[in-house]
Amino acid sequence: MDTTPTGGGAAEAPQVTVVVVPRERFSVALRSLDTLYDNTDGPFDLVYVDGNSPAPVRDALREQAARRGFRLLRTEHYLSPNRARNLGVAEATTRYVVFVDNDVIVTPGWLDALVSCADDTGAWVVGPLAFEGELADGMVHNAGGFCHFDGPQGERDLVQDNRYGHRHLSELPGGLRRFAVDYVEFHCVLVRRAAFDVIGPLDERLLSTREHLDLCLQVAAHGGEVWSDCSSLVTYDNPPPVPVRDLPFFMLRWSEAWNVASLRHFAAKYELGPAYVDRASGMRERRRIVVRPASRAVQRHLGDRPAAATRWVLDAAERATNTVVVGRMARSADLAAR
Repeated sequence: MDTTPTGGGAAEAPQVTVVVVPRERFSVALRSLDTLYDNTDGPFDLVYVDGNSPAPVRDALREQAARRGFRLLRTEHYLSPNRARNLGVAEATTRYVVFVDNDVIVTPGWLDALVSCADDTGAWVVGPLAFEGELADGMVHNAGGFCHFDGPQGERDLVQDNRYGHRHLSELPGGLRRFAVDYVEFHCVLVRRAAFDVIGPLDERLLSTREHLDLCLQVAAHGGEVWSDCSSLVTYDNPPPVPVRDLPFFMLRWSEAWNVASLRHFAAKYELGPAYVDRASGMRERRRIVVRPASRAVQRHLGDRPAAATRWVLDAAERATNTVVVGRMARSADLAAR
């Protein structure tokens, strides 16, 4: 793994290390990085984890690291999100660590609000009000959520309530600012650095999903609190499109191999019923957004029946590709990360 060292320090010692990790693509990475510097007032350390980005992005990140003086960690294989986060945490010595996915756009005051909430409440974990798409569209993705176990151990389910998710900002209650929640999502999340001394590193057997729930459940089990602060605003660039050069990582990130392995591990860890793993079927739609534009184009020009046939063929091709090619890639990435 190549590393680019941090440059000169700020006059005021940072309280926060921002750890940027790959989420599912690399095409938004440079725009996201620019907003971190343009919209963050206070001092912060930055550890940027680059898991095998395409050459143009790789070269631009190296130039930015040299110019801005942040620490760049580069691997020549794709990384699962928790593996990338653990690499970043290992470099952090500040009071707080803030994980930011590489497709997140931050707004002015975002970081100060998260730190203030943690300072005021003693929370171990704080999340922002996260939107999806362009901020001006006002579509809320997550403002924290609530969850509970239902049923006997070994057969139970984890029931989630993403209370404000997928609603327009205008539908949220007036005056909403801070409140305690059961979980926040990893698009952007502040974690008290000392929490890792108690709960240990993030679980790398969760390759593609349920990482945020695991973190927050572990924090709660050790007496920590999770809060949402809606005065911190971020948004993430939700695909489509997925550029061709991003397809290998995108398809691996949401591969059947990683999804099923993650759900099985999560179910075993929290003594959930075997049906919990069936949720992998719903996650397949995330991969299929790469083939949906073609079927929509056929529908526009030829009608519904040809579009349905096209969708069936493309879905079958996606299943075969994911099973054979991406499954092999997933195993290779797992081995490289060990």
